[in-house]
Amino acid sequence: MDEVELRNISVQESQPLMLSKEASDTVFCEEDVETSRGTMKVAVQGNRAKPAILTYHDIGLNHVTCFQNFFNYDEMQVILKHFCVYHVNAPGQHMDAAPMDVSLYQYPTMDELAVMLEAVLEHFNLKRVIGFGVGAGGNVLSRFALNNRNKVDSLVLINTVCTAVGWTEWAYQKWNNWYLFSNQMTEGTVDYLLWHYFGSKTMDRNHDLVHAYRENLVRSVNPVNLAMFVDSYIKRNDMGLYREVDAQKKKIQKTIKCPVLLVGGDYSPHISDVVEMNSRLDPAETQWIKMADCGGMVLEEQPGKMCEAFKLFLQGMGYIPCVPSMTALTRSRSGSLRSSKSDVSVPQSPSDTLLESLQREAQGRGDEPSPIKLHGDLRHKAAPLKV
Repeated sequence: MDEVELRNISVQESQPLMLSKEASDTVFCEEDVETSRGTMKVAVQGNRAKPAILTYHDIGLNHVTCFQNFFNYDEMQVILKHFCVYHVNAPGQHMDAAPMDVSLYQYPTMDELAVMLEAVLEHFNLKRVIGFGVGAGGNVLSRFALNNRNKVDSLVLINTVCTAVGWTEWAYQKWNNWYLFSNQMTEGTVDYLLWHYFGSKTMDRNHDLVHAYRENLVRSVNPVNLAMFVDSYIKRNDMGLYREVDAQKKKIQKTIKCPVLLVGGDYSPHISDVVEMNSRLDPAETQWIKMADCGGMVLEEQPGKMCEAFKLFLQGMGYIPCVPSMTALTRSRSGSLRSSKSDVSVPQSPSDTLLESLQREAQGRGDEPSPIKLHGDLRHKAAPLKV
């Protein structure tokens, strides 16, 4: 057997964002916002004179565990210098939240949580926002966009569900809530929440990342407060979205009118829910991506690809200028950082779609075969782009 010498191979061992230290020094300005249904804690990151990104977390998480590491990822800094991020925490879900009295406080429904965001916008004097939601947070932001079309410029929704709860989810969550309302964070409850975040495949192979979230659930989350949020989530109603093909009826149909970027992981337990939501939205305004080799926690498992998709989405809307730089998505394909010139293609005009930008990037490099599986024009067919 001939010996083969490998040269110029650059190997960089990646570390899960949840375990990294790069975001630990982030400074947030936290403010309490009074609403008709109680107080919400909002953490502000960035220059308030810039356009606003409004985030909303999933069940069992908060702005720190859901968003802090991703928004402090190196590749995100190109985006963040153009925006101010407002991280919204659901009532009682922020770090070190005091226990809520079930007998005195009726937790808001999903629709009421969406209405509470109006007070957040008024408090910070925000006219329009870009919504960025994960799981239950994406559901809340979608409801807000339905009723406040003139206040939402666009939405980025990860693992978001637009339907009512199914029997299996209802049964598991009801059983878990019986313990949570008793102030018990049992191993079974933690395992279900971890599956909800990651899916089975990621849990089997990414033990360090899963362990970090397990420790957070056991040590930092108040069981009763979480139970109230979960109870509201499983009582959600169908949002009533539907896709109308008639041009005249489309003007009065109940749907999200702003541009939407739907994201789901290849092995996410919620991928069928993302597909269902995609089928109900207007294909002219909807783009969606299926992240390859990724479970449900896209922001932690594939931060580089997510940053690239988010940047191109914003560039296509004219929010940020084209930045010809070596991006994380390109680096993951090339396998090496050693390059004499940039091989990234970025949107040439605000009308460019996310798919068109990534197609040009692949063609410019002359990759054969291309690692991107293209399934058609996202703007017209709303088919998934797999990266």
